[in-house]
This record gives sequence, C-alpha cells and structure tokens, in this order.
Amino acid sequence: MTQRGPKATAERNRTLDLASALVRGAVAAGLGLGSLTVLVMVVWISSPYPDSGPGGVLRAAAGVWLLAHGAGLVRPDTLSGVPAPVSVVPLLLVLGPVWLAHRAARDAAEPEEGRPGPSRAGAFCAVTAGYLLVVAGAAACARGGSLRPDPDTLVFPVALVVAGAAAAGVWTAAGRPFGPLPSWSPLVLQEATARTLFRDRAEAACRSAAAGMTVLLGGGALLVAVALGRNAGAAQDAFLGLAGDWSGRFAVLLLAASLVPNAALWGAAYGLGPGFALGTGATATPLGLDGTPAVPRFPLLAAVPDQGPGSLLNGAALAVPVAAALAVAWFTARRAAPADAPRAQAWSTRETVRVALLAALGCAAGTALLTAVAGGPLGTGALREFGPVWWLAGPAALVWTAGIGVPAALLLRLWRLRTQGWAWRRDVPEADVPPAAARAAAAAASTAAATAVEAEAGRKAEVAAEAVVGRRRRWWAPWRGRGGAAGAAGDAARGGGDAAPAASSVPAPGTAPDAAPGAPVGAVGPGTGRGDAGFEPYDFLPTDPWHENDFREARWASLKRGSGGLMADFATDPGDPADPAGPADSAFPTGPAGSAGPAGPAGPAGSAGSAGPADCAAGRRAPDPDRPGPTP
Repeated sequence: MTQRGPKATAERNRTLDLASALVRGAVAAGLGLGSLTVLVMVVWISSPYPDSGPGGVLRAAAGVWLLAHGAGLVRPDTLSGVPAPVSVVPLLLVLGPVWLAHRAARDAAEPEEGRPGPSRAGAFCAVTAGYLLVVAGAAACARGGSLRPDPDTLVFPVALVVAGAAAAGVWTAAGRPFGPLPSWSPLVLQEATARTLFRDRAEAACRSAAAGMTVLLGGGALLVAVALGRNAGAAQDAFLGLAGDWSGRFAVLLLAASLVPNAALWGAAYGLGPGFALGTGATATPLGLDGTPAVPRFPLLAAVPDQGPGSLLNGAALAVPVAAALAVAWFTARRAAPADAPRAQAWSTRETVRVALLAALGCAAGTALLTAVAGGPLGTGALREFGPVWWLAGPAALVWTAGIGVPAALLLRLWRLRTQGWAWRRDVPEADVPPAAARAAAAAASTAAATAVEAEAGRKAEVAAEAVVGRRRRWWAPWRGRGGAAGAAGDAARGGGDAAPAASSVPAPGTAPDAAPGAPVGAVGPGTGRGDAGFEPYDFLPTDPWHENDFREARWASLKRGSGGLMADFATDPGDPADPAGPADSAFPTGPAGSAGPAGPAGPAGSAGSAGPADCAAGRRAPDPDRPGPTP
C-alpha cells in the first residue's frame, strides 16, 4: 500500500536500452570525429600561411575522418582541372574509429547490474545505426571541402567497417563464443559448429593464421626499416623539402606515422614476390625494379629500391614469407601434439594437414584484404595504380604458407611426439591416493556398511572394487587405479579376513609382493605399503580400519539406534575369548560362554547360540561367507 511509485514495464526497459545503445553509437562516432578535428585545427592554427577559414578546416577534418573508415575521397583542385581520387587509407587512423565502435557495442550489449540488458541483435543494430547517423552528417558536411567523399564508398566499405566493429563488440560482450550460428545460416554449418572438435580445430586454425599474419607484417616492417636506413639521406631531404616551418613538418610527420602500417604491408608484398606498383609503368619485386616509377616526394618512399635487377640483398626479402610459413607450422604443431597431454591425444596426420591448410588460407585472405586497403589510386594518370596488387599478394601468401607450412607442421608434429629425451612426451605417470584420503573413505564406508540396507551397497562396491584393484593406472583411464573411493569402499565392506587374489600370480592371499619370506598374511611393512609409488597392488584386505575401537563403537551405536531400545547398553569386550570372531573383531555383545547374542535363547554350552532380539531388531545382516564367525 505504501509503494505507489511508477514501475517501468519490460517493454519500456527494452526501449530505453535500445535508445541508450543508439546514443552510445553516436557518441563513439562523435568522439572519433572530434579528436581528429581538434588535431587538424591545431595544425591549421599553428600554420603561418593558412589557405582557408575554419569552415574549410572542419570540412577537411570530416573528409579525413571518413577516409579513416575506408571511404574514397576526391580532390577537385588539380592542375589539370580533372578531379583526382585519393584512395590510400592511412591504416593507423583506422584503429581509432574501429576501437570506439567496438567499445560502444560491447558496453551496450553487457547487461547492467540489477536488470537484463538488450538483446544482442538489438544492441548491434542500435549502435550501428547511431554511428552511421554521424557518418551521414560528416559526409554532408564534407561535400563542399577540398577532400570530398565519394558517395559510392559510404555503403561499402564504410558501413561494412562500422558493422564489423559493432559485431565484434557484441561478440566480446557475449564471451567470444564460437557458435551456435544464427538460424538463418546453412544447416551444415550449424551442425559443424555444434561439435566441440570442429570448434577446437577452427580456433587452432585462426590462431595459426593470426601468427602467420603477424610475422608477415613484422617482416615487412623490418624490410622497410632496413631500406630507410640505407637511404636515410634521401628520406631526410624529402622530409625537409615538403615544408619549411615546424607546423608543416609536424603535419608531414603525422602523415608519415599514419602510413607506417601501409609501408609494412608494401614490404610484405615485396617479400612475397608480386611486389608493388609505382605507377602504371613500374613494378618493384625482389628480382628488380622494371620501368620508370612515378614516385611522389615523400619520406617513406625513399625505401623504394633502385632501378635495375635485384641483388642478393634484395633476394633476402624472401625470408619473410618463409618465416611466416614456419610460424603457421609451429602454432599448428603445438596444438596437434601438445606438450602437456598424452600421445594418444595428438592429432592425426590428416587433421594436422587440414588445420595447416585452413591456417594458410586464413593468412592469405587476411593478406589480400589488408593489401587491398594499403594501396589505391592517387590520380587519373600514371598514379592510377599505386601500391600492392591484392589479387596477386593473396595467392602468393597462400602458396608460401601452404607449401612450406604444411610439411613443416607434419615434421614438427613427429618431432614433438618422439619419446627419447622428452619427459613431457611420456605417458601420465602413476599416482597413488594419499593414505589420509584412503583412510577417510574407508572410515565412511565402514560406518555406512553397518546396517543391513547399506551392507548390500557395500557388497556391490566390493564386487566393483575386485574388478579395479590390481590393475595399473593408465593415462587413458586415470580412474581405473588402486586407492580410489570404490576400492576403499570395497575394502571396508569386506570387513577383514582373507580374500581371493585378483591375479593368479599372487603367491599368497593378503601378502604384499615385496614382503619378506615368512611374513604373516596381510602384513604391511616398509617397502610394501600401499602408499609406495612402485607398489603393484594385490587383492588383500586391510585389517586396521574395520577393527579399531572407534569404528567398533560407531557400528555398535548404529545397531543400537536401529534396535528401537531392545539392545543392551554395553559394548563388546575386545579381549573376550568367547568372541567367535577373535579379539577386537566382533561388532556384537557377547553373552555367556558359547553364545553369540546377549539375550537370545542359548543352546548348550559350547554351541553357537541363535541371534537374540537385539540382533533381529537392529536388522543385522545375514551371515557373510567371507567373514569368519559362528553360523546361527
């Protein structure tokens, strides 16, 4: 009656969550656009000779921001009067917008504390829509600037890049699951992703492909660094000649830094063999530079090799794809023959080849995609072709990684599977259960087996233990060893005495294999204990837990509780010679000499008496043929 505050319905909560996700996407796009605009404004303010006003600077910043998403730009002010395209995307600038869109989708898909969040599809659509609204506004703002966006590129690849980053954010919020696929996907793919084996192999292939791509890009960056070091003078002259003031040089330095990933991809394409185009009439490959290059004056382009045939130093660039193929092989072999698993868990030869080929295919696809973005036309004349050719770099990466990576993966798998000198390639060693755990399990089982109902369960555990005890521990079945819970329960349920051996080669029942000659049956001494690592177990019965006073008192208390007050209030004398089971072995009170029940009708002196009322009331179990004692 007192809580009359308004309560939001489920539909209202869902609407608010979607609206919040929409705002998140718009804020992420605004942050990226605002940070880039501030940077461009600082360069414009510090320039001693600005060419336009604040409006032109804002339109230029919007164009550069769209270029960071993969959009193509058009430069209308040219000497020939023909608008020139600008399609070389600075890949370092792409990291900011992609990370912001990814983070916005991840935060929108994560449920808030105290209430469920929006659906994954709803969060993805809302964040993407909010981001694309800002993209549309920036494109409208940049239409009259010096760098105008191409409308055809706003859908592809700009919208595709934003949607991909948002999907990755939602996937991260969901815990990066590998399946299940949506219902609209083919049934064959849904069934494949539902299998754990398929998911493991696909994950291994993706990791190997990523490793190959990383090595390929790192090798390309190393080639560019070495070439720039050899032509440091030409790079310095180009840097100083582009701008005379410090603000202009700072802008050139920022542009060169944003194009460093592009240069690394150019170096990777050079090492793969196809090389890169320096205009319509020149191509640079490890074999040499053919034609007349149309190279703008830029510091990074000082790393371009000289004209003429290539030397042995140029041929050393072929080590880059070899290193990438070996990286693919190494990461595949690590999963095919893991060091911390037994030999039988290693992949077969066919599985190793399949995963290595999938990794090579993924590396080739990634190389083709990145090289397609790293280059592009810079004009309508000789610079129509500038940069690596993606449809040549991708197949070249596939040939290198598959041709070298697959055989290397098989060799590494065989090398890791060898046993000589490799301790981690041996089977899992035997391990014994600690004595404390075995005694605790035996105590619990002996107490539980005192009643008639639990005695039947104890006998079943004994039968199961007889099939287990005496077998060696194997790596493929670690539970089939001695000392387990089943073996302890079986030992405790038997309750003492000698039993038949588990193997026909046992010299004497109950005798340890390393016992000294003449040792009593069931004796356990140094070197023969069950805790020794090299001890081969036999099927002999322990005597300590069942016959200790604590366990006898526990059994007696259990029988007394089940008797309903009919059992006498005294315990068995452990040293009574009339106990038919021997000293400290009987769980029942003894009456007169020769009787086995405290109040039952006794027979003649020296004969075994029948069970007394306390025995019947307590539900005492039937005589066990494996236990010595009187038969009623």
